[in-house]
Amino acid sequence: MLSALVSAFRTPDLRRKILFTLGLIALYRLGAALPSPGVDYRAIRHCVDQLSGGENAGIYQLINLFSGGAMLQLSVFAVGIVPYITASIITQLLTVVIPRFEELRKQGQTGQAAIAQYTRYLSVALAILHATGLVALAGRGRLLPNCSERILADDSIFGMIIIVLVMTAGAALVMWFGEQITERGVGNGMSLLIFAGIAARIPGEGKAILDSKGGLIFGLVCFGAFLVIVAVIFVEQGQRRIPV
Repeated sequence: MLSALVSAFRTPDLRRKILFTLGLIALYRLGAALPSPGVDYRAIRHCVDQLSGGENAGIYQLINLFSGGAMLQLSVFAVGIVPYITASIITQLLTVVIPRFEELRKQGQTGQAAIAQYTRYLSVALAILHATGLVALAGRGRLLPNCSERILADDSIFGMIIIVLVMTAGAALVMWFGEQITERGVGNGMSLLIFAGIAARIPGEGKAILDSKGGLIFGLVCFGAFLVIVAVIFVEQGQRRIPV
């Protein structure tokens, strides 16, 4: 594996694609940690830490896992790629219901480009809806229940609109990151961004398991994860040679 990695970096075109992909992933993680304007980062961190030991800690840890810790912190990329994935599923389903989409799907590259454009428009609309819901819950104190801290420094209508616009722009930027990685980088951009968000939470979740369950359970979890990785690689690289 190391020899393949070294040979990949020795190839100029492949090295450029890998560095481009890593750069966009780094920007994505930076935006996931950058708080939106009007959000009290200290207060929201206190609420998240306080919530980690509550009754609904598992649900919030799951939300943090798939959002890379960005959603509950109301960061710039709090909405993330969820609107784009939802919009992609909706447009795929509409190809069966609406004849216009079915015609576009049969037109080849031109039709796929039109469907992709509709997907972007729908993604922005869903991002506005998602961001509005997050900000409304935060303003009413229902995003992180049982927390007395004031999450939004400015809970006026104008301040909430600014936060919604920033989160919507962040979702559009994440969508652009994924498309750029797919076109000019390595692999599928959206899948890599999902992986980056989940991988960013692995150290924190591992430490939580180690502190709460002990070293034996932590070792079993690591061993199980290793077996899953080995099984996935085995299936992906499996071949069946059929003589013709």
